[in-house]
Amino acid sequence: MSSSGNNVLISEKIKRIYAITAELEALYPGRHFTPDGHMVGSIGEVLVAEHYGLQLLTASYETHDAIAPDGRYVQIKATQVNRIAISSEPDYLIVIRLLPDGSFEECYNGTGAEVWNAAGPMQKNGQRSISLAKLIKLNREQKDSDRIQRR
Repeated sequence: MSSSGNNVLISEKIKRIYAITAELEALYPGRHFTPDGHMVGSIGEVLVAEHYGLQLLTASYETHDAIAPDGRYVQIKATQVNRIAISSEPDYLIVIRLLPDGSFEECYNGTGAEVWNAAGPMQKNGQRSISLAKLIKLNREQKDSDRIQRR
């Protein structure tokens, strides 16, 4: 299957996850079935890998999730809320916000140092937090040469 075929397939499956989530929430008012944690991270990694032509590394690989076609190491972060957390400084970073229709919004695509330096202090869990608003602002300042090109 072509890469663009995979993109459509992945988006449709994610759309179905959110549809099932909505059905469960309608059946059980007051309960939330929002995908979170590892599922959101894995969804984000697969979406970004497909859309940017990245090769995913093993899930336990330290700091980075993928390698770009030009050899750059990339960390991928996905969220459904207004912030992300990072625990180490990646070479390059792509941050996306997942949307219920199976698509995503790119919030940041550039060097990891910019985000690491702008993130808040280290928390007890070993992570540093940064808002999507700040990421979007930092994203506007990135040079094209520091971005991973989308296919």
